[in-house]
Amino acid sequence: MKKTNSLLNDAWTALSKNKAALISATTMAMMVLMVLVGPAFSPYTIDETDWYKIAAAPSFFDGHIFGTDDLGRDLFVRTMYGGRISLMVGLVATLVSVTIGVTYGAVAGFMGGRIDALMMRFVDVLYAMPFLFFVILLMVFFGRSIFLIFVAIGAVNWLDIARIVRGQTLNIKGKEFVDAARTGGVSTIKIIMKHVVPNLLGVVVVYVALTVPQVILVESFLSFLGLGVQEPMTSWGALVNQGARQMESSPWMLLFPAVFLATTLFCFNFIGDGLRDALDPKDRTRGND
Repeated sequence: MKKTNSLLNDAWTALSKNKAALISATTMAMMVLMVLVGPAFSPYTIDETDWYKIAAAPSFFDGHIFGTDDLGRDLFVRTMYGGRISLMVGLVATLVSVTIGVTYGAVAGFMGGRIDALMMRFVDVLYAMPFLFFVILLMVFFGRSIFLIFVAIGAVNWLDIARIVRGQTLNIKGKEFVDAARTGGVSTIKIIMKHVVPNLLGVVVVYVALTVPQVILVESFLSFLGLGVQEPMTSWGALVNQGARQMESSPWMLLFPAVFLATTLFCFNFIGDGLRDALDPKDRTRGND
C-alpha cells in the first residue's frame, strides 16, 4: 500500500508541474459545470422558439447571449445541452470500449500460446475493416438513437486498448506476485481480475483521457453527416453542421459550438499527455535527471 501511495504521490507531483495539463483540467471542469447548470440561468428551453428573434445576433438585452438559430431557438441553451450529449457520448462510449478492450487484451496476453494468437488475429481482421463505414452501417440498419451511438462507437473502438493491454499483460504475467498466486492455486480468472487488471490502471487512465476526444470527434462527424442525435436533442457536432450552413449570414451559429468543441478536444489531449508523462516512471526519471 505504501508503494502504491508513493507512486500516486510521484505521479501527482509530476502532473502538478505540467501547466498545460492543469490549465486544461481547470478549463474542462469549468466547461462541464457550465454545461450542467448553464441552462438553468436562461429563460428559454432547448426547443422554445422566439418568433421575434429568428437568426438574431448575440445580445445581452433579450437574453440570447449566443444569439438564436434559424428557427429562433436560443443558441446558448442548445449549446449547453449539446455539450451534455457530446460529453456523455465521449465518456460512455469510451467506457464501453475500455471494458471490452481491457478484458479482451488481458485474457489474450495472460493465456498466451494459440489462444493469444487466435484472439489477436481476430483483432487484425477487425482492424482491416473501415471503422467509420462500419459505424455508419449500424446507424443506417438499426436506426439513429443515442443508445446505438454509445454501443456502435464503443463496440468498434476497443481494438487499440486491447493491443496495448495485451502487451502490458505479457510483461505482468511474469512477475513474482503472479507466480505466487498460481502456486497458491488461485484461478486464472481471479488472477486476471485481481492481479493483472489493477496493475493496468495507469495505461487505462491515459487511454481514457486520449480516447474521449477521439470519440467526441467521431460523434461530431456522424452528427455533421446527419447520422447522430436527432431533434429536439442536439450535440456540438449537429450544431456545427447547422451553423456551417448558415455561416455567411449568421456566423455565431457556427462560432460558439465550434469553440466549445475545439476547446474540449484540446483540453482532453493536454490532460492525456500530462497523465501519460506523470504515470510513466521513465519520463519522471528523465525529468529528474
